[in-house]
Amino acid sequence: MKIYPIETGNLKLDGGAMFGIIPKTLWEKVYPCDEKNLCNWSMRCLLVVDGDRKILIDNGIGDKQDEKFLRHYYLNGDDTLEKSLAKYGFSTDDITDMILTHLHFDHCGGSIKYDKDKTDYELAFKNATYWISKKQFNWAIQPNRRESASFLKENILPIEESGNLKLIKKDCEILPNISVKLFDGHTEGQVIPHINYHGRTIVFMADLLPSTAHIPMPWIMAYDTQPLVTLKDKERFYKDALKNDYTLFFEHDLYNECCTLHETEKGVKVKETFTLEEFKQKVVE
Repeated sequence: MKIYPIETGNLKLDGGAMFGIIPKTLWEKVYPCDEKNLCNWSMRCLLVVDGDRKILIDNGIGDKQDEKFLRHYYLNGDDTLEKSLAKYGFSTDDITDMILTHLHFDHCGGSIKYDKDKTDYELAFKNATYWISKKQFNWAIQPNRRESASFLKENILPIEESGNLKLIKKDCEILPNISVKLFDGHTEGQVIPHINYHGRTIVFMADLLPSTAHIPMPWIMAYDTQPLVTLKDKERFYKDALKNDYTLFFEHDLYNECCTLHETEKGVKVKETFTLEEFKQKVVE
């Protein structure tokens, strides 16, 4: 098995929205913001190559949205999904499995692209099975008012119409060496993939933990639909992570790709931060 970080660019989001009830005087010490209180966040995906399978987890914001939509998010950086795949010798056509943690636009926007005439939509990964939790898919196609701006029908409905959609109903192993667990605090049925990499478990954190700054228990995004459920989600995850020495891989943390955890007198804390490349070198030594 080989694993690669796939950078798709960055976006800016309000620090208050990203840290919820935590005062700015606290969160700005650990995650910087600009003069508009905007923090810069990555949209980092993960490519898993295991035998004949090329599995991509999430795919960024894509390029379908117009300037009116994108102007609120201040996209920045030179990375794109296509450039990052090409860096490791792959293209979108090589992807056999597309795992979507959830259907918010910054996680699944790259799933669908315009056709060559820009008159309709088509799969960006035409040879891939698209894996989504059944709970999240049903939630997204009938969005509540709080999340409706994050669920864009052009990112979702063409997947179902293509016939390439595979719904995950419960915690399970969906592919060899890749199992998933479902969490509900951020949105219903968020998929958190667990990858068995040479006997070590690396977990793609998505929006269960957007960054190392969100590791303290009450540091929860205002975007989460059920923050008290997120508290339980984090507690449940930490129990497994500490017991099994998980490595956490971050989708949105601009400054840290991976970390491990440990229990302290003041709760669960970051033990060590490192890049995915450093993790791989250590595991195969």
